[in-house]
Amino acid sequence: MTDQTPQTPNQTPGVPDELARFLTEDQDPQQVAKIYEKVSQLLTRGEHVSYIAVQKAVTYDPTPEIVILTNRRFIHYQQNMLGRAHFNDHIWRELKEARLEEGMMRATLTLFATNGDVIRIDNLVKEQARRLYAIAQEMEENVREELRLRAMEEKRAEAGGVYLPGMMGAPAAGSTAAPADEPLQALSKLKQLMEAGLITPEEFETKKKEILARL
Repeated sequence: MTDQTPQTPNQTPGVPDELARFLTEDQDPQQVAKIYEKVSQLLTRGEHVSYIAVQKAVTYDPTPEIVILTNRRFIHYQQNMLGRAHFNDHIWRELKEARLEEGMMRATLTLFATNGDVIRIDNLVKEQARRLYAIAQEMEENVREELRLRAMEEKRAEAGGVYLPGMMGAPAAGSTAAPADEPLQALSKLKQLMEAGLITPEEFETKKKEILARL
């Protein structure tokens, strides 16, 4: 009786195990393996591939377009019959909008960058296009949250150094908050932060007590 090593459902002959997670929506294994090898040489420290989608026309296309999403950017890979390749990439902060259009058999994903670039990839398998769109939406939300926190930090800095303990943008050790000889001005700016929705009423009361305690 011979021993047989069972294979997991995700194993694909000729494809390394680390690529199995990219082959869940009918991607072409050979195309994914080739592009993964090329993109791996372009990744920066701490950057990793999140998803790979391969254009799949109804008729045979030897040079399909490919979309690679990493934790830092989205990359559009195009190749020609001569073997030349063109990479067009943007960091997620440059993503302005993502659109998904589905037809009878295939889907189209369009990514709009803040610099005016438009990346449009048609003939995508619907499941792949949906996954691309979902990741793009998630990254877009992350960018909006990052910008919101940065705006809060800038507003607090403009408010004369009124900071809340434990919040983003808190002053370094040894620095001071609002001057003790200007409590009314500090309270006024603190109230503006609350009215603008940058701090909660509870945070306002806590900081107000700290200011009044210095009188």
